[in-house]
Amino acid sequence: MRRFRSARLILLALLIALIPASSFAGVLISVGFAPPPLPVYEQPLCPEAGWMWIPGYWAYGPDGYYWVPGTWAPAPEPGLYWTPGYWGWSAGLYVWNPGYWGRTVGYYGGVNYGFGFFGVGFVGGVWRGGVFSYNTAVVHVNTTVIHNVYVDRTVIASHTVAANSHVAFSGGPGGINHPMTASERAAMNQRHVAPTAVQTQHETAAMHDTNSYASHNGGHPTNAAVARPSGGGTHPGSASRSAPQPRNEPQPHNAPQQHPAPQPHNAPAPHTAPHSEPQQHNAPRTEEHDQHPR
Repeated sequence: MRRFRSARLILLALLIALIPASSFAGVLISVGFAPPPLPVYEQPLCPEAGWMWIPGYWAYGPDGYYWVPGTWAPAPEPGLYWTPGYWGWSAGLYVWNPGYWGRTVGYYGGVNYGFGFFGVGFVGGVWRGGVFSYNTAVVHVNTTVIHNVYVDRTVIASHTVAANSHVAFSGGPGGINHPMTASERAAMNQRHVAPTAVQTQHETAAMHDTNSYASHNGGHPTNAAVARPSGGGTHPGSASRSAPQPRNEPQPHNAPQQHPAPQPHNAPAPHTAPHSEPQQHNAPRTEEHDQHPR
């Protein structure tokens, strides 16, 4: 029986790895036990002007939950923001809701990933005329190289669902309790762009790294964040090449399952459960630009 379950988990992981990025929105992974708490880490310096921060998260693979390191990466096109994926509670299961790109930041369960993603929206920077400006109050950039920066600490409190929370899931026992706001619901109905090839390669690299799994690292990954995504740097047409850079702009384990929606320790057999709309959860945290999820 144990051998049969392992085989099913491996087949599931292979299936996920073969699904193209554009199809991820149609695949749902659900697990019978919660992901580990978010690790605390420092954010590396942004390596390229115009690159966006993609916070680290717990994904699910053949050996249970594994950590996908936070990293900087180019947006698919200028003007797009990243909405992080999150684990939501639904019908007794923890369901993965994948992240996506869009003109505004949507619902990510109130999970406090840090570095501008404090539970509601994103306050780590803003697009202005095709150029991305960084809020150095919450993100870490080298201002001798990247000049399009500003400082605004006032937005931290208003965008934090719950301070100093390491909880990595929304809803359910011990989860974050953050009902979807009107603006977050509106963002769900806008045009979404799937994770880029660079992002999916980065997640795949983590899935194949034994040390990424909580069953091996005890929930404390060694490489919690990296400056550049694994297996890729810049890719043609990235937003980082789209516009000139202005100078200072002071401004403002039970078992995984497949369902009809979102995507990717010892786990029992998977089952099928209907996908639900992004869930509500309870608690993010406030942190400075040089510290990650708390």
